Amino acid sequence: MRIALGCDEAAFKLKEQVKAYLNEKKYEVIDIGVYDETPSLYPDVAERLTNEIINGNCEKGILMCGTGIGMAITANKVPGIRAAVGHDLYSIERSIKSNNCQVLCLGARIIAYQYAERLIDSWLNLEFTGGPSLEKVDRIMEIEKKYTK
Repeated sequence: MRIALGCDEAAFKLKEQVKAYLNEKKYEVIDIGVYDETPSLYPDVAERLTNEIINGNCEKGILMCGTGIGMAITANKVPGIRAAVGHDLYSIERSIKSNNCQVLCLGARIIAYQYAERLIDSWLNLEFTGGPSLEKVDRIMEIEKKYTK
């Protein structure tokens, strides 16, 4: 599986740790930045990462900033993307099983790296199976199309 990683300066250290962890687990990682702690605009990073998914270059993405919230808001502006902040195992589970989420957003100022590993492992090993949630995800996509010009 190809996974895109992106962050702003607040989450640079976490992104580097996550990248090393995913490489160790034999995932193919596409690092779309940032590459140091110089102040950056997280919306630009979120847009680059979501384009990797929309264009079929990656199956999933992980965005990191101070809280994960700004990244999630920006990622969800891109048609076809479903992004969720996941700082606990239940939210991680529901992001996939109920919403078929492709982008996980994490807050470097909220969770420790060791917990990020656990959350990421859980998220990457879950699958959307449809069921009663399929109609809901389809409806999300219908609403999105209604407002996309």
